Amino acid sequence: MSEKATESEKSFRVFQTSADGFAPKQDVLAVEEPMEIRVVFGPTEKRTGKSLSITMRTPNHDFELAAGFLFTESIISHQNQIAGFEFCGPIAEGRSEANIVRVELAPGVEVDIKKLQRHFYTTSSCGVCGKASLEALDVQGLKPLKQDEISVSAEVIHSLPDQLRNRQAVFDRTGGLHAAGLFNLEGNLLTIREDVGRHNALDKLIGEQLLSGKMPLSNRILVVSGRTSFELLQKALVASAPIMVAVGAPSSLAVELAQEFNLTLLGFASKTRFNVYSGIQRVV
Repeated sequence: MSEKATESEKSFRVFQTSADGFAPKQDVLAVEEPMEIRVVFGPTEKRTGKSLSITMRTPNHDFELAAGFLFTESIISHQNQIAGFEFCGPIAEGRSEANIVRVELAPGVEVDIKKLQRHFYTTSSCGVCGKASLEALDVQGLKPLKQDEISVSAEVIHSLPDQLRNRQAVFDRTGGLHAAGLFNLEGNLLTIREDVGRHNALDKLIGEQLLSGKMPLSNRILVVSGRTSFELLQKALVASAPIMVAVGAPSSLAVELAQEFNLTLLGFASKTRFNVYSGIQRVV
């Protein structure tokens, strides 16, 4: 399942305002390109292929993105259900890989055809509104998180946004990416992923943990660089992450979902403040 590094940045000649008018310079921007996820499933003697999703993403960690998407949409539940990945289709000029990821599921994996027929189409700006129907918002089997003894100190929470920001390497060069980071309860950064789409960044992170055999995330903290939406909360719940911290605001539906499913949700996190919207029992 090895994955080659792909191009995530591109340089453009621009004109920047100056005291003398405009001055030419080179500006590095984050790449945004479509990625199609195809799945192959069924018994060995009768395999079926299906195009499942098209999302606008920053090329990099594409296999993790595909795995995370399949997991958070409850198409798969374990990394052993994935037999392999490959890039396929035409390769655009200047690229080293195609923009189609083919995911081979293990022969014994049962796939809900109705789920596949929803045809998930997402964009970098909003995942939920791009889905084909309201029914696609429901993840089968999603249950409230159990009552636990997990807690995190306010001091740790205050430290998380700066830690995340300091590790956003591509954002430093482009200024155009969201980030999702995974921390332990002591506030140590374990992994980070960046993407033009906030939901893609989280799928990449969850996919990396899934493929590494580190699920569920029941004693971890998820931190996101922007706002929190219903879809991000749904993905966190599927991964059993008990705490989500955001630099920005949550939506009303995200708060309602967090309260209903016993997830600790924090917003506007910084060195000096944060708001607790749900699950304050986990914050010391």
